Amino acid sequence: MFFENGLTGVTAEYALQDDGTVRVTNRGMRGALDGPESTIQGVAKVVDTETNSKLSVRFDPFPVCLFPADYWIIEVGQDYEYAVVSNPTRSILWILSRTPQMDQTLYDDVVGRLGAEGFDTAKLELTPQPAE
Repeated sequence: MFFENGLTGVTAEYALQDDGTVRVTNRGMRGALDGPESTIQGVAKVVDTETNSKLSVRFDPFPVCLFPADYWIIEVGQDYEYAVVSNPTRSILWILSRTPQMDQTLYDDVVGRLGAEGFDTAKLELTPQPAE
């Protein structure tokens, strides 16, 4: 979610706005879990209102993000305990968990399914998170 390297304890907070957009606030700590906080805010717009699974996200002002990014929610847990996000070109792949630590068996199952669907799961990087 961050374009900045070396972040730990990364979180994303989503808040529905009155106009139907979603405010996105990404936070992380630089270098270590007790490092200085880095925050960026953006706005997500639902572009597929039938499923609400395709979003256009813009982080402004941010030089790398001159155009909105496509975020496609391609899988969610039965109880929405996790979500998998990619884009049309499969150049991004994130597994987002509602908790700092995701059950290892569940994570392995998700990664296995993604690999079977042709995603390059070798590029997934676990982000250090605080203990629950």
